[in-house]
Amino acid sequence: MNRRCRPWLLAGALAAAGALPACQRPEEPLRPADLVPRPQLVGALIDLHLLEARVENAALKPDSARALFLSQQKNVFRTYHMTDSSFQHSVRYYGVHGKDLDEMYVVVVDSLEHRVKRLDPTNPRFGPPGRGPR
Repeated sequence: MNRRCRPWLLAGALAAAGALPACQRPEEPLRPADLVPRPQLVGALIDLHLLEARVENAALKPDSARALFLSQQKNVFRTYHMTDSSFQHSVRYYGVHGKDLDEMYVVVVDSLEHRVKRLDPTNPRFGPPGRGPR
């Protein structure tokens, strides 16, 4: 599978996780008690996508890569003061409110694209620190 497509797998999985409960939801789903605020969830999603890319590029065996990802995922959750459960509840809740999750992912994708441009050595505006205009 093309490495550029892999980051979208997590996005697709999260979107599907949000869409599946929508089939059985009442008109207005209850707000979970442990709902993570949108800005906090966006930061965690960005870091999780970056973590996924780092783990994929580490060239580890699948079970080692999974163990590393799960271990580091806990650190991301700790950084953003959430649990795996509150993350899942929040993604589902915002997923049911499709526009909310879409708006959050606009920010996530923009942030990731900005990081890619910043790391591109051919981009004179964002090249390595100390070289060229910024």
